[in-house]
Amino acid sequence: MPSLRLDPAILGALGALVLLFVFNAAFTPNFLTVQTLNVILTQVATIVIVATGMTLVIATGGIDLSVGALMAISGAVAPLIFMHPALAGGLGVTLAFVVPVLVAGLFGLFNGTLITKFGLQPFIATLVLFIAGRGVAQALTNGNLQVFNNPAFQFIGMGRVFGIPFQVLLMFAVVAFFAWVMRRTVFGRHVLAVGGNEGAARLAGVPVTRVKLAVYGIVALLSGLAGLIVIAINSSADANQVGLNMELNAIAAVAVGGTALTGGRASVGGTLVGALLLQLIGFTLLAKGVPQSAALVVQAAIILIAVYLQRRKA
Repeated sequence: MPSLRLDPAILGALGALVLLFVFNAAFTPNFLTVQTLNVILTQVATIVIVATGMTLVIATGGIDLSVGALMAISGAVAPLIFMHPALAGGLGVTLAFVVPVLVAGLFGLFNGTLITKFGLQPFIATLVLFIAGRGVAQALTNGNLQVFNNPAFQFIGMGRVFGIPFQVLLMFAVVAFFAWVMRRTVFGRHVLAVGGNEGAARLAGVPVTRVKLAVYGIVALLSGLAGLIVIAINSSADANQVGLNMELNAIAAVAVGGTALTGGRASVGGTLVGALLLQLIGFTLLAKGVPQSAALVVQAAIILIAVYLQRRKA
């Protein structure tokens, strides 16, 4: 992965991931089956997609607490489109893929505007949609559960290409693209410059406002995409449940993956490793009969260790 750096936190996460994989291969029955590996990857796919966008936001020194709510909004909008009688068929499905993601992106630009134009701290600015976003989704659906059966739309969450879940291919495509962006493009260097020293970046001619608007727009677009995957899998859209706790899962994956929470450094590949590690820890403990409550404690300890390693490096 192009953005995977030789950072102690990343190497530690990667080493732990390899050890867990070997342990499960040796001691967990049926672990090395296509079905089991597909289950693990599909469970982590939406987290990785959102966490990739969160990596860019955190690299600028920001945070986004609204990603779960944006998933709920996107998930609420899509069925309203393809279930509408006037939009039956391919047109409705196409619009259901495009419009909800764009709507989420507009809300992301709203977050970015609060931060860049009105000077709100990212935590407070995105807290607005964290609180209000699900209310928006509930208002769109009148608080009703939207149940559907639309194979064309649900391909994004349940389809397979050569036996590989489509959402997993989508996850790797998102990671590969943004790893390349952060490693090889001027925009990627601008993101790191803003997070490293915003004042110096501004004096050096970096378009700080546009960069911040872009990263909040990107994480919102990816959140909208993840929301479509979730409702496609569930064959229903529940504004109360779609994206629940996603902001915490995404931030955890970023932290464990080695991206500095203070900004200025980013590893999209590390975020993928971090998400896989947390997922595999949960799988391993549950496979060995450990209660989920204990698994959450272990995951929290892993996050604490990752942040400690970051502080030592800083």
